[in-house]
Amino acid sequence: LSQLPGWSMRPDGSIVIATGNDDALGVYACTPYNSYGTAGESQPTRVLLKDPPAFTVRPKEEYFQEVGRELVIPCAAHGDPPPTITWTKVGSAGRSGAQVDRNSSLVFRPLVKEQHGVWECAATNQVASVSTATSVHVLGTSPHAVTNVSVLPLLLAANISWEPGFDGGYFQRFSVWYTPLVKHPPRAHHDWVSLSVPVGAQHLLVENLQPDMSYQFSVLTQNKLGSGPFSQIVTSVPRGFPVTTVPPEPPAMTVRVFLSPPQALTANETARGVLLRWEPPAQFSVALSGYALELRQDKGGWEVLDRSIPSTKTQVLVPGLIKDAFYEFRLVAFAGSYISDPSNTVNVSTAGMEVYPSRTQLPELLPQPVLAGVIGGICFLSVAVIFSTMAACIMNRRRAARVQKRRQGRSQP
Repeated sequence: LSQLPGWSMRPDGSIVIATGNDDALGVYACTPYNSYGTAGESQPTRVLLKDPPAFTVRPKEEYFQEVGRELVIPCAAHGDPPPTITWTKVGSAGRSGAQVDRNSSLVFRPLVKEQHGVWECAATNQVASVSTATSVHVLGTSPHAVTNVSVLPLLLAANISWEPGFDGGYFQRFSVWYTPLVKHPPRAHHDWVSLSVPVGAQHLLVENLQPDMSYQFSVLTQNKLGSGPFSQIVTSVPRGFPVTTVPPEPPAMTVRVFLSPPQALTANETARGVLLRWEPPAQFSVALSGYALELRQDKGGWEVLDRSIPSTKTQVLVPGLIKDAFYEFRLVAFAGSYISDPSNTVNVSTAGMEVYPSRTQLPELLPQPVLAGVIGGICFLSVAVIFSTMAACIMNRRRAARVQKRRQGRSQP
């Protein structure tokens, strides 16, 4: 063994091979002995070298796709013997309706909301098993339920906190619902009370609760497409007034976060699009995380155009607007989990702007309703001129005939 680097023998007789290579291939037998001799060799054992699985194609860390569309996530590995590829959704049994094709790729056809989450690709053979994970984000859906709801009981109040779920690709808001648990309720069903949560907050203080009474709490999230599912229900009992002479605990210090909206938002037309400029918020007690740009077209609903503008930027170019449309833009600032109020709104009209293409040459000059009126007026005027000309010709012929008759009557004796 001393002639083989990395080989050694343990006190119990086991051989340790630090690095497996071609030198380790072969048939081995163990012969125990002592001062009285030996009882013979053990049964022979064969050492074979096999390769553990190794990924040749790994999925990306994240995938974003619209609901209802197709999404294919590749995953491939090699080894000796060839490994088996399996896909599973973390925290869920099975593949949630997804398929695996002959190339071991995960196929969503079509992609549904329930397939949002973390997916794991595992490669397994007789030697080892390796795995890699990717996150699938399904856009264009109602929001997902919040997680890790906790309730901190306070004096005649409760503080509810949670972790937001995926927003479905749209801005989401939260509301806290609660109801008391009464042993003998006056009605068959007790009512739930809902409280709106300030924008950007992930906690809410519910006050004016009855002491020593159990309450149930749940959190609901909503976006422009509707409501997501309620969170898990958490039961808690608010604290009552102390009955001992121990002085009450001083109230906890409340940290107020100041985050004013972005200032002086302006819009300038350029050859490449509309250039928006602004000034950072005048007051913010925590570091800025970035900005989100919102727009709406022709007095429609507000939509998020860009939610990942860095905090160091004070201008952004908006290309590709539709010609002959009216746009409104506004900006909000982010600081951690806090969102400011919207900035001032700027209006942009693309009517007559040459940088945006039109369908034909005539609509570029006149709007369609005006163009239809002009064409109709020209047609009507042309018909009137034709009829007027014909009437004048007829009247002239009749007048000439009358004059000729008069002359013939005078010439007769």
